[in-house]
This record gives sequence, structure tokens and C-alpha cells, in this order.
Amino acid sequence: MSVNKVILIGNVGRDPEIRHLDAGVAVANFPLATSETYTAKNGERVTTTEWHNVVLWRGLAEVAEKYVKKGRQLYIEGRIRTRSYDDKDGVKKYVTEIYGDTMQLLGPRETPSSAANGGYAANAGNAGSFNASEPDLPEVEGEEDLPF
Repeated sequence: MSVNKVILIGNVGRDPEIRHLDAGVAVANFPLATSETYTAKNGERVTTTEWHNVVLWRGLAEVAEKYVKKGRQLYIEGRIRTRSYDDKDGVKKYVTEIYGDTMQLLGPRETPSSAANGGYAANAGNAGSFNASEPDLPEVEGEEDLPF
């Protein structure tokens, strides 16, 4: 028996890159940063950041296209995949990616009034949860007014 499961909570490093494959299947790619802070032996506080390449498919990719932006805090649950490719010089390169099965939007949701001021405002029900196995995305009340 084996398990390949990853749980990450971090901040999006750049807006997702969305592609639509031949069959209309959406794929989203974006980096997610997780940080760890500890105290070194000399008493200095040290923060290390790890960057993860996140890949979302189908419905999750479509949700990411609408709601995920640089800086947004996310919960991602999925599995690790490593793939290889040959670069332009024929050198084999390896890429490790997180294939997300579940995504939850965390943190405050930006509102039109706060966007004008460059800030964020917390609203009741400010987080949304989405699962790759759900065939239909949940209806969000007032979705057309959401700026993120």
C-alpha cells in the first residue's frame, strides 16, 4: 500500500496561466509559496519559503481562472507528480508539480469598495471550497459582482 497526498496552505505567486486543450478541458498552472519561520541557534528568526508548481484540471481550473489571483491565500489538497521533458538543447529536465484535487479559497475576499482603496475587506462566508470530483460548480450568490 502507498499514499501520495499533499496538503498545502500558501499564497499564490502569480495569476494562474489557463490553457484550454483540444477537447475543451481547462488546465491552470500557478506557483504557490509556503513559508516556515524558526529561530536559529544564534537567536535570529529565519523564514524559508518553498515554491510549489500547482496544476488544476477541468472545473478547478475554471474556478481558478475566475477567483485565484496573485497574493490570494489557498488551501490545496492533491498529489505530487514528477514529469520530465527535453529542453531546447536536448537536456532532460525534471519538474515536480502538485496536481490539486481540492482547493479552498482562504482569507478575506476583495470587494469593489475595498479594491478602489487598494485594500481587502472580510465578508461573512468569505471562503469557498471546491473539489475536483464535483461535476458542477456550486452557485455563488451575487457571483457576477465578485471582483476576484
